[in-house]
Amino acid sequence: MTTADVAATGWFGRAESWLDQRGKGAWIAAMILGFIIFWPIGLAFLAYMIWSKRMFRGTCQHRGRGRHRDFHAMHAAMRPSGNSAFDAYKTETLQRLEQEQEAFESFLQRLREAKDKNEFDQFMADRARSARTPNDDAIEGETPNAS
Repeated sequence: MTTADVAATGWFGRAESWLDQRGKGAWIAAMILGFIIFWPIGLAFLAYMIWSKRMFRGTCQHRGRGRHRDFHAMHAAMRPSGNSAFDAYKTETLQRLEQEQEAFESFLQRLREAKDKNEFDQFMADRARSARTPNDDAIEGETPNAS
């Protein structure tokens, strides 16, 4: 909606445009405020949001379409192109990328294990250090020599 269209629709169009710019959360907040102020206002917001399909826009629909598109893209990538040289290159490249991904994942695993070992070694060193320091409660009966 252009600025001229919003101005032509009046305050209702401007309010609708303002809420649309802020997303579904703004519409829900307006509906809740409507229920708090006077319940028919909140009910009118809810009915308008359902009627104009504003309740069903956003993350759920877009996520589903994205998965569908990703599936088709992956399927198209696996389909032979008809050019044997290109198909061989594509197969080789995909295998190389899979090997690189496996190598990177194993690197990350080794990195996590090294970090865990380092943290455990630090814990054990701190524990051993605290066990070696004399405990004040165990030396209650002894008094220092006054010379």
